[in-house]
Amino acid sequence: MQTIQRPDQSEEYDRLWKLRAIFDTLSDNYAKFYNPSENLAVDKVIVKYSGRVNFRQYIPKKRKRFCIKIYKLCDEAGYTCAMRVYLGNDSQSASDDMTATHATVRNLTSRDEGLGHKLFLENFFTSPRLFEDLDGHKINSCGTVQPNKKDMHRDFEPK
Repeated sequence: MQTIQRPDQSEEYDRLWKLRAIFDTLSDNYAKFYNPSENLAVDKVIVKYSGRVNFRQYIPKKRKRFCIKIYKLCDEAGYTCAMRVYLGNDSQSASDDMTATHATVRNLTSRDEGLGHKLFLENFFTSPRLFEDLDGHKINSCGTVQPNKKDMHRDFEPK
């Protein structure tokens, strides 16, 4: 059995360091042993958790008040193709031209670029820049939108 050393808490500290090897193995095997169907969806999954971790979420209006958020890419049969645990502030993955949700979707779909998949999203993830970016990587995308999102076309403004 391999002993895992606790890493130093620096800027690049991995909050999931105890489970990182398991998640990496799962992610590699998802891609290795299964070819997803043409239709894919990105969504967030809320897992009830009452233990003590620093990335646990508190959502007072949900039945599962204390939870861990996991972002998943699934195909139409429900098979998980990729997943990512939300570890708190995603500002490290955000940049000037890419929001944190945009970076999350791009991270989840990185293995499916150029294959002509159809990606379905909910309004939490959608943005005009994301759709343009996915189209540039030959991933067709569709999703609901919020009319007040940044860079939204004027035709979608509420009247």
